[in-house]
Amino acid sequence: MVPTPYRVGVTAEGVEPDGTTLFGDIGLDRLTAAGLSWEVMPPAAGHAPAPEDLEPYDAVLSIGHLQFTREVVAAAPRLRHVARFGAGYDGIDLEALADAGVVVTNTPDAVRRPLAASAVTLLLALAHRLLENHAAATSGRWSERGRYRGAGIAGRTVGIIGLGSVGADVARLLAPFGARVVTQDRPSARDRAAELGIDCLPLEDLVAQSDYVVLTAALTPTSHHMVDAAFLKAMKPTAFLVNVARGGLVDQPALTAALADGSIAGAGLDVLDPEPPLPGDPLLGLPNVIVTPHALCWTEDFTRDVASSCLGALIDVAHGRRPAHPLNPRALDVTWPTVD
Repeated sequence: MVPTPYRVGVTAEGVEPDGTTLFGDIGLDRLTAAGLSWEVMPPAAGHAPAPEDLEPYDAVLSIGHLQFTREVVAAAPRLRHVARFGAGYDGIDLEALADAGVVVTNTPDAVRRPLAASAVTLLLALAHRLLENHAAATSGRWSERGRYRGAGIAGRTVGIIGLGSVGADVARLLAPFGARVVTQDRPSARDRAAELGIDCLPLEDLVAQSDYVVLTAALTPTSHHMVDAAFLKAMKPTAFLVNVARGGLVDQPALTAALADGSIAGAGLDVLDPEPPLPGDPLLGLPNVIVTPHALCWTEDFTRDVASSCLGALIDVAHGRRPAHPLNPRALDVTWPTVD
């Protein structure tokens, strides 16, 4: 039987030894009040935690994007739960963890609106040429104010690739702006698209018709670098790309080239590949791109709601209750010890 108290390891990326995170205080004392103990783990030497660092823990609160593979969890037989502080789970082998009886949870409801709002923020900034108008005003070029007229959104086509909970919320937020919203025709998207009243198009038609292409898709082996040179060439030269999902969806050198030679009009990127970008990355110096540091959705409500969901899942699993958002529910077939 796993010894008590139930122990939670908090990954060290962006976390101080006292549990203060780059998001601020996420309320780890809630774990203590529920009878769980927690501590910050040693910093990972690479992309995955060392098996020996996982050995003391029943659960891991994964603040960053460490990889959890079959080999890692096989060497940590005590581990029963990986709780993602956020929605993304690329790098986590869900089937391997289910085989080992390790449930993985995330916080999709808490992330949905802040991330969708971030996508719309970038879209609006591009549509109204916010950065160019700001620079003209602050540098005394008031006489140029008619030079930076944006394309606007009304009557334009917005193509959303990835109609999950975030993509669907982007569509809802855009509804009052008078845009035509379309999405990629996939079996998993059809029912949701019908509910939202938006059209499903083959990917090539979506790319060719869209004035704004918004990426909210998951990063998988098949979606990696889906936005490549051919994809960008098929876009309108007046079109914009918005990515709030994962940097790996985009072939970044190809995007840099397309932005530099005017093949597309611009881009709004909250995610890059790699992160942080390499010093001197030419993408960062282009005038037609807005780049934010994978943090645009980190509002106060994001932190509050993600923390509440994530900590709630840790407490539920520790006490033998089904968590709200299991990504590999087959792992829940395992009977776990509970906290005394």
